[in-house]
Amino acid sequence: MLLFLSLSLLLLLAVAFKFLLQTRTKHKHHPPSPTSLPILGHLHLIKKPLHRTLYHFSQKYGNIFSLRFGSQLVVIVSSPSAVEECFTKNDIILANRPRFLATKHINYNHTTVAATSYGDHWRNLRRISALEIFSTNRLNMFLGIRRDEVKHLLCRLSRNSCQGFAKVELKSMFSELTFNIIMRMVAGKRYYGEDVKDEEEARQFRGIMKEIAGSTGPSNPQEFVPLLRWIDRRRWEKRLMKLANRADAFLQVRKRREHYDRSSAFFAKITARILHRSNYQRAYNGNGFTMPKAVALEAMCRARPIIAKILSMSEDEF
Repeated sequence: MLLFLSLSLLLLLAVAFKFLLQTRTKHKHHPPSPTSLPILGHLHLIKKPLHRTLYHFSQKYGNIFSLRFGSQLVVIVSSPSAVEECFTKNDIILANRPRFLATKHINYNHTTVAATSYGDHWRNLRRISALEIFSTNRLNMFLGIRRDEVKHLLCRLSRNSCQGFAKVELKSMFSELTFNIIMRMVAGKRYYGEDVKDEEEARQFRGIMKEIAGSTGPSNPQEFVPLLRWIDRRRWEKRLMKLANRADAFLQVRKRREHYDRSSAFFAKITARILHRSNYQRAYNGNGFTMPKAVALEAMCRARPIIAKILSMSEDEF
């Protein structure tokens, strides 16, 4: 027991010394930041709501400042002009993605367009997406789906607020809208809200998506504190592998369906075209752009009389 405590203390001291050494030598040119702690960095300063905490930091340290989430360096940019410069003049420099353990297993060893770093593979994926999925012709093919989902949303809001003002939780509402549009394009089904055809399949999909959202990104301290990753690596990695297998199994069930609707057949053709491409031309290099926005968390709404008229319109009139 004494030997274990001694080794643990020695390990903590070594990690703390390495952290302090890196802070004094390698990070001289980083943006200003608050005083950090060994191992934790600035995690102890992060309070909810996050945007309020970052706002207070920007008031004290300027529009560009840095934080350390454990071992990960995070640079926060709150000036519109600086953000525009990041995504136009310096977009290639900032185009890489962090390599997390979660994206390794869930995103097929960092090979999806959202997880891969800038390079030939990312440019090929972007070109395929721009030509085969996000082109004007492809999007117009699914205009009816988007209209129908917006109409579903208006019906829901109208029912909930017909008697007066009602609180609307915008995050979940727009998340469900987005997922329903995507899944109707891919699988021809709604998995959220009303008119769900297969409730068991929808429940399974919602559970997988919720677990993926909770296992990726900044919600897991193992991704930012190497010591925790070393202590709990096997159990954490085993959980991620199991989640990835569940997601693959769900996709295989969809793949084994005997009858595909129009949207599923469309994406099957796209997948076949992607798999049969081996040589790609040089990707189009466009200018970056920014879209300043404010994200509201909640809102109060009340149905107007014109909503009833809109909801009574036919598909062609809508």
